[in-house]
Amino acid sequence: MKLAYRVVGAASETASAEHTAWFLHGILGSGNNWHSFARRLVRRHPGWRAVLVDLRNHGASTGALPPHSLNACAEDLFELSAELGGLPTILLGHSFGGKVALDFAGQAIRLGATGVGGLRHVWVLDASPGSWTPAEQQDADVSVVIDALGRIPQPLARRQEIVDILADAGFSLALSRWMSTNLRRAEDGYRWRFDLAGVREMIDDYFRTDLWSVLEQPHPSVDFDVVRAARSERWTKRELGRFAALPEDDTLALRVLADSGHWVHVDNPDGLHAMLDPCFDRLGG
Repeated sequence: MKLAYRVVGAASETASAEHTAWFLHGILGSGNNWHSFARRLVRRHPGWRAVLVDLRNHGASTGALPPHSLNACAEDLFELSAELGGLPTILLGHSFGGKVALDFAGQAIRLGATGVGGLRHVWVLDASPGSWTPAEQQDADVSVVIDALGRIPQPLARRQEIVDILADAGFSLALSRWMSTNLRRAEDGYRWRFDLAGVREMIDDYFRTDLWSVLEQPHPSVDFDVVRAARSERWTKRELGRFAALPEDDTLALRVLADSGHWVHVDNPDGLHAMLDPCFDRLGG
């Protein structure tokens, strides 16, 4: 499907940029979640531009046909690359978007679309590559939120209603207010910007898909950095043990972002910038 996206940078920066980095958001989000972070990054690295992607069923990327899977999301990105004239040099994916980035990278490796002139570095931000057990899926925060959203009748008369409903259901005020930004005004009131049924299919596929093979057989022409937030609850001992068992390889690194929960670009943007800066400098030369 045709994805919506936003290019970040002043007109002069965008026109002169020689390299592109794509940002993929998490479930129930949009590319705009990364606007402030990406804008700061391209200002520090004027040879780059950032493309903030709305994944299918999110933001302005509406009307996607099923199946709504990680693989379908990756295929959408290949269509976007044809529109933009090539693959990104750097691909960054957060949470659900991190697993999409792994799927996309695996396909790019098989197609020989990595290295100079193609994809060269993938950043997976607080997204574990493996599948989740049924118990882990049930307890996951995102599952609880999606189930709650499915019980809220629409349309709503006021945007504030969603804040009150979710806060009364026990969700944090910060989450409740953030969810209100995902409402759009329709003729009959406020409705979700995203396709909730499609989103549910996407997160179900995220839970059941195992993409360890992409990391266990790294390719010399593309590097992978997996970033775990120090306070994140998304990582099990099983996943961390599997990382520890991987053979040492210069193309793969597991990093820990200190002083951060799952929302890495909000909790510790300075620390994340410090991780990314050398990569942008190295590949932008």
